[in-house]
Amino acid sequence: MTTHTRQTPDVPVESSVEAYLRRIGAERPDRPDATALRDLHLRHLKAVPFENLSIHLGEDIVLEEKALLDKVVGARRGGFCYEINGTFAALLRALGFGVTLLQARVFGEGGRLGIPYDHMAMVVETGRGAEPEGRWLADVGFGEHSHFPLALDERGDQADPAGTFRVVETEEGDLDLLRNGKPQYRLETRPRVLADFTAGAWYHRTSPDSHFTRSLVCTRLTDEGRVTLSGHKLVTHVHGERSERMLEGEEEVRGAYRELFGIELAELPTVSRA
Repeated sequence: MTTHTRQTPDVPVESSVEAYLRRIGAERPDRPDATALRDLHLRHLKAVPFENLSIHLGEDIVLEEKALLDKVVGARRGGFCYEINGTFAALLRALGFGVTLLQARVFGEGGRLGIPYDHMAMVVETGRGAEPEGRWLADVGFGEHSHFPLALDERGDQADPAGTFRVVETEEGDLDLLRNGKPQYRLETRPRVLADFTAGAWYHRTSPDSHFTRSLVCTRLTDEGRVTLSGHKLVTHVHGERSERMLEGEEEVRGAYRELFGIELAELPTVSRA
């Protein structure tokens, strides 16, 4: 079995940190506390879309911090969990937060668990000194999910604008995350590094069994709700009200990517039916 040497991840250079903060419309926090983490988490969800366009554009997905920052910050794109949680982790570390990457398996139909390294989430430690404020489950890469970080060591219900969440210990020592009573994913608590997720990313961008290869998605949180573009179908949620319409022609779709998500595309992604 391949193992990876534990090492301190690269910290983005100062100019990259400032560019990242501008990307999500945030000010540099005075200290790495829980208030700052909540603000950064929410701003990230509203600015950086969860999207799988690279899979359908034939773009490579490289799980290295520089490549991911170039995509999310430099090219103003989004990505799926490994990419946007990976970049968010790099930003948080640069701002003084303690960050540990965790692997998770997503619950599918019938409660069936997905593959190992199915998903990436992170534990963030806030505060400085001998008495940190706490440990938080942060996740900006799970599509429609909690708006704010969740207290990792809390076992009761946690209210969030996206629903009621609960962290539950399993008999094996893992942690199940529930949303409104429904299991979302199972976290393994052993620390991981970015390179550990390479096989999971490869599976999700190549396997016909992956939902990412079978559909297009580009979605982000908004002040009023959520906006999602799936191919030509545009779905908006505004204050709990859902509306859906089909966009006509490539130019309207291209304009929606640009105006709603800030993504400029030379060509439109298409789902292969092969």
